[in-house]
Amino acid sequence: MATRKKAVKKRSKGKSSSAKKSPAPPVLDPAHALDGLFRPRSIAVVGASRRKGSIGHEIVAKLVQGGFSGPVCPINPQAESVLSIRCYASIEEVPGEVDMALLVVPASAVNSAAEACGKKGVRGLVVITAGFREIGGEGLGREAELQAIAKRYGMRIIGPNCMGIVNTELQTSMNASFAASTPIPGRIAFVSQSGALGEAILADASNRGLGIHMFASIGNHADVGVADLMEYWEADDGVELILLYMEAFGDPQRFKAVAERLRGKKPIIAVKSGRSTAGARAAGSHTGSVAGEDRAIDTFLSQCGVLRANSMREMFDYAEALLDQPLPQGRRIAVVTNAGGPGILATDAFSGAGFELTELSEATRKRLDAVMPPEATSTNPVDLIASADGDRYRKVLRIVMRDKSVDSLLVLFVSPTMIDASKVAEAIVDETKGSGKPVLACVMGKRGEEEAVSHLKANGVPVFRFPEEAAITLAAMSSYTELTRMPVGEFKVWDVDRKEVDRVFAEHAKVGGEWLTTSLVQRLLRAYGFPTIPSHEVGTVAEAAEKAFELGYPVVLKAMSSKLVHKSDMGGVVVGLDSGDAVLKAAGEMRKKLGRRCKDLRFEVQGMAQGHRELLLGFKRTEGLGPLIAVGFGGTHVEVLRDVVVRVGPLHDLQPGRMLDALRAAPLLGAYRGEPAIDRKLVEECVLRLDQLARELPQIEEMDVNPFIVDREGGSSYVVDARVRLRDLAADDLAANKGGVDPVGH
Repeated sequence: MATRKKAVKKRSKGKSSSAKKSPAPPVLDPAHALDGLFRPRSIAVVGASRRKGSIGHEIVAKLVQGGFSGPVCPINPQAESVLSIRCYASIEEVPGEVDMALLVVPASAVNSAAEACGKKGVRGLVVITAGFREIGGEGLGREAELQAIAKRYGMRIIGPNCMGIVNTELQTSMNASFAASTPIPGRIAFVSQSGALGEAILADASNRGLGIHMFASIGNHADVGVADLMEYWEADDGVELILLYMEAFGDPQRFKAVAERLRGKKPIIAVKSGRSTAGARAAGSHTGSVAGEDRAIDTFLSQCGVLRANSMREMFDYAEALLDQPLPQGRRIAVVTNAGGPGILATDAFSGAGFELTELSEATRKRLDAVMPPEATSTNPVDLIASADGDRYRKVLRIVMRDKSVDSLLVLFVSPTMIDASKVAEAIVDETKGSGKPVLACVMGKRGEEEAVSHLKANGVPVFRFPEEAAITLAAMSSYTELTRMPVGEFKVWDVDRKEVDRVFAEHAKVGGEWLTTSLVQRLLRAYGFPTIPSHEVGTVAEAAEKAFELGYPVVLKAMSSKLVHKSDMGGVVVGLDSGDAVLKAAGEMRKKLGRRCKDLRFEVQGMAQGHRELLLGFKRTEGLGPLIAVGFGGTHVEVLRDVVVRVGPLHDLQPGRMLDALRAAPLLGAYRGEPAIDRKLVEECVLRLDQLARELPQIEEMDVNPFIVDREGGSSYVVDARVRLRDLAADDLAANKGGVDPVGH
């Protein structure tokens, strides 16, 4: 501390630089873009306070106690010193350069303080103060002005409304926050959009022995957001794993681009809040009803290569395992236990999580039988019985780990009174280290537990209380393995009849309304290359019979009205009409039943599709993420079966096939019971065409293609029905295509 004070006093003899305006810092590459915040050479605390317990006092104290390597300059015109460090009346009076400033002044004073910092040449601002966008009203304007000031001077901002930042690197050693606990140094970078939760998480990480390399509480993220931090940490060799607590994505496509670069290099684990509000808005389509906002977030994170944890506890469990254990190369697991009950629990838990309890080889079982008592079990799960000590665990683990059928290992230990738990822990560490296979442990019981658990954790073996927790974590590790192996395909652009698309929307504009008419939908689909079944839209019962004769029997008759969302639910669809009389009768009954409610009632007469499977294709807009593309089993039972897979667009050419494979009833798409396999190539192409349509036509809010009746390869496959609901967009929004996403580079 004396060195810091001496340095500050020595520099204070120089002349004030307040009269000289510093030039804005140059634009830096991502590897150094945030150095002014996380690796400053000097820090000013604007709003430093002598009053213990105040944020202005606590931040200065944390900087000093944390051993920050450069000068700390408190700014307070009413104080001579804070914690024996000289105060300055304003930042302009600080001699020399100031790299980073923490603002702990009232909201009304933040922007004038930021202006002064900009003139001083400050490179980074951490705005602790609240009272900005989060309160609405005048707070919105205040934050916009802060952003303009920062942009004018080239400053980067963390916050406002945040807890601060931390860098535990030895050469920086900076705790620029008011968190009650100081994190231990480590290999994790962590960003939280909640300050209060961030403080709790830092404390819990320390309690679990997880070290933090850098931490950022970003609050309103007026400037620096999650993607900026991920990009900064991408080039930081001290960061091996990134943890995120998120309430919003900011720029989702930038987030995706950075996350995809980090895939397989630095795991990212996210807790994204807001599950409970997903799907609250009523949907007007089948796609909307089965593809809520939270499901969109799940699939978006997965596509980015990010693991989503359901809780902070899960997040830390995943982190402990991914930091120190190799990734599983398959889903075959062996369980070694000293108690039958926990072994059965483990079997159930891992089977439920998609793992196979591997069958150990005959040679392995013979070796196990040779080192275990007769009452022990050499089949998987291997039960060493309660008398197993460290030596028996050691011999058994050595044999099991060498079995080539074992991808992962769970070791269970229920601590009996006569067994030294620490010796068992030593055996687990010694016999599994360097195996190239992930090893997880469950330690149950009290005797000797703390010492055993400490030894396991110190040597990188994750420890759980119960097998179910271990199964969840290993499943996450396996998911991450699969994400890292998944190749990225190519983005395709299909030929489209643009003039016809323009004509469709021009004709709709004459009549208006939220929904496109059936005939316009059919024309739009044909313009985008979808196979549509021949059909006619008519206004009278007689015209329906006339067009049915032209098409040839059998035909399908459908009611059309702006009042009908799902026609079949209202008796508005009749199939298999094989004569003119049948058409006249069906149309007459529809008019009688629906005419009073639907003043604009018309009819669509279609040919009968002869395909073998009914599928659903569709998309809906999501808040900020882009279009959510869906494919699944269609027809009238969509919302009952709910066998639909969704992905966030844009899609590359390998994704439609993966979506089809992910359906629960995917085998039904192949040949079975004499039925031929569907034309998968056509379906995958139509999914990509739909994705392109969603990107290019932001005026569409959601779209259902249901049913899409698909025949065998080379057969007759048709879109039988489709619905399109429009958005209310201004002309400039349409021109800018704000609802679409450019796939290039992603």
